[in-house]
Amino acid sequence: MIETWQHWRLERDMDGVAWLRFDKAGATTNTLSREALDELGALLTQFDSAPPTGLIIASAKPAGFIAGADIEEFTRIDTADAARALVERGWTLFNRLAAVSYPTLALVRGHCMGGGLELALACRYRVVVDEPGTRLALPEVMLGIVPGWGGMKRLPELIGPAAALDLMLTGKGVNARRAKSLGLADECVPERVMDNAARILVKSGHAPRKLPLLPRLMNGPLKAIVAGKARKQLALKARREHYPAPYAILDMWANYGGNALAVPASHPASLAAIFGSPTARNLVRVFFLQERLKGLGKASDFAPRHVHVVGAGVMGGDIAAVCALRGMNVTLQDQDVGRIAPAIARAAKLYERKFRGDEKQVRFTLDRLVPDPHGHGAARADVIIEAIFENVDAKRELFKSLEQRARPDAVLATNTSSLRLEDIATALEQPSRLVGIHFFNPVAMMPLVEVVQGEASDAEALRRAAAFVRRIDKLPLPVKSAPGFLVNAVLGPYMLEALRCVEEGIAPEVVDAALLAFGMPMGPVELVDTVGLDIAVAAGKALTGAGEASAPAKLTQLVAAGHLGKKSGQGYYAWDNGKARKPTAGAVPDGLAQRIVAPLLAAARRCVEQGVVADADLADAGVIFGTGFAPYTGGPMTYQRNAAGAASRVATPAATEHMAHAK
Repeated sequence: MIETWQHWRLERDMDGVAWLRFDKAGATTNTLSREALDELGALLTQFDSAPPTGLIIASAKPAGFIAGADIEEFTRIDTADAARALVERGWTLFNRLAAVSYPTLALVRGHCMGGGLELALACRYRVVVDEPGTRLALPEVMLGIVPGWGGMKRLPELIGPAAALDLMLTGKGVNARRAKSLGLADECVPERVMDNAARILVKSGHAPRKLPLLPRLMNGPLKAIVAGKARKQLALKARREHYPAPYAILDMWANYGGNALAVPASHPASLAAIFGSPTARNLVRVFFLQERLKGLGKASDFAPRHVHVVGAGVMGGDIAAVCALRGMNVTLQDQDVGRIAPAIARAAKLYERKFRGDEKQVRFTLDRLVPDPHGHGAARADVIIEAIFENVDAKRELFKSLEQRARPDAVLATNTSSLRLEDIATALEQPSRLVGIHFFNPVAMMPLVEVVQGEASDAEALRRAAAFVRRIDKLPLPVKSAPGFLVNAVLGPYMLEALRCVEEGIAPEVVDAALLAFGMPMGPVELVDTVGLDIAVAAGKALTGAGEASAPAKLTQLVAAGHLGKKSGQGYYAWDNGKARKPTAGAVPDGLAQRIVAPLLAAARRCVEQGVVADADLADAGVIFGTGFAPYTGGPMTYQRNAAGAASRVATPAATEHMAHAK
């Protein structure tokens, strides 16, 4: 007999085991809203009167276990008391779940995030399903908040503080097999036996997993030492004034037993300070911007199965590798097999990292990536991506040939980073077929892909391009065909200003230190070295229309000497084993970061004003996900608005005082 609640379905089997399946009403994804938590509390009360022999909590949705708390409810928090009430609700309920007398088990299939993982941690056992969609994480830090429903207490107790802090301070997730190896899951099983495995374990009477001695000491008497070391490592990556949440997590774990409610209101790690911080507001906004980009790929049900990539260089080869990783069949074309071989070798290394020694999966994925020097795959591909060198005549000739061989419904896309689509499309009988699908390097890591609309681009082709981008788990950003589109249009002036500072005598490492302190993931001089100095010169020429004479003299000299940055081993820095050798940076001049960022901000404004992107929100999203622009700021447009507002608030009292004196 099934007992149906608004958000939960309860069924007791013949052995007295209660199966409680979460099915949030009116939603495709399970999130822990206030109503859902209240119902869970009522169910626990019911179990108090009639305890089951075991309780298995699972999802009734195919989309996953639980995505976390309801973010919409979080955005409505406007007082410290409201923040405290939200945390107290989950903390109290999950403590109650952890204290029940009967055995409890979380059966996790698909995503298990934030509050969902905290609920699973409150159970005695956890079974995870071994399939690609299963992912467990406490990503609250990425929203500028903390896992306040018991995660900071229970995760270190379960897997040890070293592994737990690594997950909590970064927000990164683990797959099913990694969860089992960490001790986060008791069993990792295939989908076909998951219910039976859960039933056997919940009835087994096995004692919950206990930590070995050393991790127990690290979670007890050695806690202060562990926290101190973690704090030093954290300071190398993020400043407390920019990202207070990871520091708060450390404080709460080390000093308050992982209980956010125990932190005094006056403490910088208090709930009032964390939930009320500009960083939390901006990071939650960035989350919704990310969701908006994901939604842009849903306007078409296009489901490409075969991708043909022309150009097996670093960019084209890596695009092909990522498509194969996402389950597509890929043919990779270049002049001969010898040019394609390095791309296949790079793909193999990528798959080995992704599948952590699962040679069978590596082999299956490599089988989907087929060298195709004669380009036979173009005739049957759903998506064809050109990724050859930046020469408009070469691209025209290629697309003229591709159009004759491609299926009429295939997406024809260029990965050009600086050429106008209109100039390439002149070779096509149907210019409307050409769109831009512009990836960023390194392809496997960068989440953003610009979907470029030329003057003649067909709307359905653009929708299909965006759907393809989502199919490979990237974020599609619609942009108009213009020099540099959005991302390169803002990066170019930023990097140029940094190189001008070097030209004036400021050491490269000082320039980079200034921007790292601002919150950029990499300094601009190191970024130029990474991109390649020759590419920087060519891109600058393409974006501005100016010749090499406009480039900084040192940049021109380095290129002339063959010092092209990371790929040659020498640029503005010397490079060893893929790492820049940087001297210790001296004092950073006041205002240096603001000077270098200013051209980026101005370029972002121009892109919005000129309609390269539809609005300021998309500009913020594109620059954050395409360049790594400091997320705590909310993006370049938000940063400028907030800076203008702060200046106005400072100026207004001064102006009032001046007027009073004048009277």
